[in-house]
Amino acid sequence: MGRRRPRHLSASLAEDFRGWQGERTWHSLCHDLTLSAEHRSGGHVRVGWAISDGAPGEEWRFETSTWHEAGEDMRTLAADIRAFIASVAD
Repeated sequence: MGRRRPRHLSASLAEDFRGWQGERTWHSLCHDLTLSAEHRSGGHVRVGWAISDGAPGEEWRFETSTWHEAGEDMRTLAADIRAFIASVAD
């Protein structure tokens, strides 16, 4: 997906509710935060969230996944991500 900002990733996930091929991924410059998304059959999207201690292969890493329905659920998630980013950017 390239070096997009997380708000661009979340917006594209909400807009592409009909699906896409492959995994879309965004990571911070230091690789300490990674977001990934895959559109699955049945109109569901798996969003992967990873927090680590820096570059890949560092001391620790936490990963989890959340499942969302394509469409309105993804639009809500995108809005929540934008609000979170705005709150930590201040």
